[in-house]
Amino acid sequence: MNNRTLLAATAASALALVGCQNMGMEDGMSTSTNAGATSTVMVGGAAMYPTRNIIENAVNSKVHTTLVAAVKAAGLVDTLSGPGPFTVFAPTNAAFDALPAGTVDSLLQPANKAKLTKVLTYHVVPGRITAADIAAKIKAGGGTATYTTVEGERLTFRMNGSAVVASGVGGGSATVTQADVIQSNGVIHVVNGVLLPTM
Repeated sequence: MNNRTLLAATAASALALVGCQNMGMEDGMSTSTNAGATSTVMVGGAAMYPTRNIIENAVNSKVHTTLVAAVKAAGLVDTLSGPGPFTVFAPTNAAFDALPAGTVDSLLQPANKAKLTKVLTYHVVPGRITAADIAAKIKAGGGTATYTTVEGERLTFRMNGSAVVASGVGGGSATVTQADVIQSNGVIHVVNGVLLPTM
């Protein structure tokens, strides 16, 4: 596996951590875009309870099994179960399935834990940042907004119609497909692509 393929795979796993449709709704999933929303919404056929933390909710989503496996392999369960708050940009299994064959399995190997962790933490931003917060910052920034991730590098955001799109410093872009899935220790925005840090 060459470095580019490995990076793509690593990025894919990262998205897994960090949690599917656009700023609106697709695939019959409900979403809440109210910054103060505390309602329960459905993701991957499971209720996401705002009284539970990111890990407690993610393990029940049938479309985030790869994400959960990646978080476990990277040793990030305790971190994402902690007080936070964290904003996680998280891909579905389909986002990982789009990667070259074998890349996700490779990233989940113990020898690649550091790369997996780097990619996963690149999909996490400190604080509770809602879709409205991101959109407002994009508007104030003249069309783009940046946020520093837990990994240490920045994600850049822009609007594509009514959808928020994120771009990675190392490549890749992802559209927020389900926004504002509120957790007790933060918020998840489901995304449809893999974002790469500098590797």
